[in-house]
Amino acid sequence: MLSRRNFIKINGVTTAGLGLGLRPGWFAATAFESKRPKLSERKFTSKAVEATIKNVKAAIKDPELAWLFENCYPNTLDTTVNYSEKGGRPDTFVITGDINAMWMRDSSAQVWPYLPLIKNDPELKNLIKGVLNRQAGYILVDPYANAFNEGATGSEWDSDRTDMKPELHERKWEIDSLCYPVRLAFNYWKISGDSSFFDDTWKKAGKTIVATFKEQQRKNGKGPYHFQRKTEVSTDTAPLSGYGNPVKPVGLICSIFRPSDDATIYPFLVPSNYFAVVSLYQMAEMYQKIANDSAMAIECKALAAEVAHALQKYATAQHPIYGKVLAYEVDGYGNQLFMDDSNVPSLLALPYLNALSEHDPLYQNTRKMVLSTANPYFFKGKVAEGIGGPHVGLNYIWPMSIIMRALTSNDKAEIAQCIKWLKNTHAGTGFMHESFNKDNATDFTRKWFAWANTLFGELIIKVHKYHPDLL
Repeated sequence: MLSRRNFIKINGVTTAGLGLGLRPGWFAATAFESKRPKLSERKFTSKAVEATIKNVKAAIKDPELAWLFENCYPNTLDTTVNYSEKGGRPDTFVITGDINAMWMRDSSAQVWPYLPLIKNDPELKNLIKGVLNRQAGYILVDPYANAFNEGATGSEWDSDRTDMKPELHERKWEIDSLCYPVRLAFNYWKISGDSSFFDDTWKKAGKTIVATFKEQQRKNGKGPYHFQRKTEVSTDTAPLSGYGNPVKPVGLICSIFRPSDDATIYPFLVPSNYFAVVSLYQMAEMYQKIANDSAMAIECKALAAEVAHALQKYATAQHPIYGKVLAYEVDGYGNQLFMDDSNVPSLLALPYLNALSEHDPLYQNTRKMVLSTANPYFFKGKVAEGIGGPHVGLNYIWPMSIIMRALTSNDKAEIAQCIKWLKNTHAGTGFMHESFNKDNATDFTRKWFAWANTLFGELIIKVHKYHPDLL
């Protein structure tokens, strides 16, 4: 079975030219045939999604960009969802692509761009409701796990030194694994008006989320979570008997791993704590307005306010070039790590997650910092520039970071440049990848990575709405 760290690379004389943005003579004639599965082989078909593809594609003047959009936007539905009903309730298992497991983060993000369509597509609405139902059940199985199997089958990581269960694919504690389902649930409710998903299971799951966040504030010891793996990759395991590096309890929440599934250096992961604040306020509203549970709503708001206050006090610093900025990780003792990673939540993505305004001077300063060589994981090469991370290694840019740069920008020239980079770095495959070499886009990882594909579709839809002339 593939792990997220395994590389899928394509090399060759022709593809090397594609990696540099060059187009052989045959490319225009043959390259723009649909890369989607045959209709009979698609996992799920949505009338609303198909109508959106037709509408947006018709407005895109660039045939290659139109082709990319048609391939990428429906990729999650075409290839990764398994929908059924269990006990009369929708149930949806969503794989990441080339890994047959359901990440709490990825599964939420993969279906997110379809949310605006659910009011006009009952089948699509049920599919996303099925994701919510399954995620709530997973949280009750283990709130510390990041990825799950479809059933109790065990996984290749059963030998990890942590409290593994047969339902788990992997058990890396990442704050965002509990935030993403809340984000999906809250917005599903707001868009559809359907609150029936917030049943006893979801109410218990929400309380488990709050309890886990409080446990990982580590005010009363390290808590129960620990993780170690026998590996040569240092970022694939946690130091100090699996509990992570020390923190001073200041109100922030520990995340032993990042959304890249790499270990944190300082466990107070700043973007994820910002995400937690947003999620806690969203849960407060659901408990208050759907469940009529004022006590739980007050508890959520109090924790959100505590984390937000601690972020203001411990997560900022004065950068010698960029002024007041956010650190990526801190420990409460005064140690801070200045970088950003391509995976979301990231510092770059904070406005996308409604955690900070894109106009906030703190965000703008931080944005300038992470999109510069002040960020050790910002790479500029022959084919593009963007953010990567330690997960794949140096000099590999993640398309996700380029997409997020465009999604959080109000500068038309910057958005246009991001689209150009994305168009020139798919290496002739017609899809987004996990990462590519900054100097050669045909040297890439993961040719089937549904989150990046769907996120690209989300970008094109946003540009179609606000800046159609760029397409």
